[in-house]
Amino acid sequence: EFNLESKSTIGVEFATRSIQVENKTVKAQIWDTAGQERYRAITSAYYRGAVGALLVYDIAKYLTYENAERWLKELQDHADANIVIMLVGNKSDLRHLRAVPTDEAKSFAEKNGLSFLETSALDSTNVETAFHNILTGKGDGFG
Repeated sequence: EFNLESKSTIGVEFATRSIQVENKTVKAQIWDTAGQERYRAITSAYYRGAVGALLVYDIAKYLTYENAERWLKELQDHADANIVIMLVGNKSDLRHLRAVPTDEAKSFAEKNGLSFLETSALDSTNVETAFHNILTGKGDGFG
């Protein structure tokens, strides 16, 4: 659920969410880790045992996209080898402020074997799809 008062994650936040996957209800544990460098030591511990990861950047802030490469390496170094990783460009509702071209992000995802999706937490575009694809292991969509 989107909240206009929402702030950047500090450290690690935890939530659970029930999602329908192939006629079964899956209760997913979602660990939202901070993107800032100073939290790196505590966040890498949460990668072990994860079945999926969403590398989320803000389409209107290029620096957040540039950081995705570092976070991908972090995942590759600390997460299980079979983890499903999706690159997610968030805030697609801000296309008039776009700083990250969709084609560039798609190309990065394809080059690194990631699926790719653009979402908007504000208007709920593709948010369910992102979680569903991670939980079903469908790490091959480049929508």
